[in-house]
Amino acid sequence: MKQLIAYCGLDCEKCQAYIATVNNDDALRKEVAAKWSEWNKADITPGMINCLGCRADGVKTPYCASLCPIRQCALGRQFGTCGDCPEMDGCGKLSPITGNNPAALKNLKG
Repeated sequence: MKQLIAYCGLDCEKCQAYIATVNNDDALRKEVAAKWSEWNKADITPGMINCLGCRADGVKTPYCASLCPIRQCALGRQFGTCGDCPEMDGCGKLSPITGNNPAALKNLKG
């Protein structure tokens, strides 16, 4: 599995935070911050939109770094991704992602 597949199966290369980071695109950071603030009913600033991937070394958004329950679970259980977990199919943390994104599930089952 490529390094830029997140613990949950999402493809980090397609994430706008990742794209803004690798392209040093402040306009995209501003756009993403506004969109994510609205969706999450939270104050997300353009400065928070920096991420090199969930499983990759380097900077992450505050949510991905320390708040994402999926990432924290996989790290704590020392799984490469949720695809390594025997409880993946019934996981309440993971199902909101895989239930709405068939590509993420395919990435995990790979």
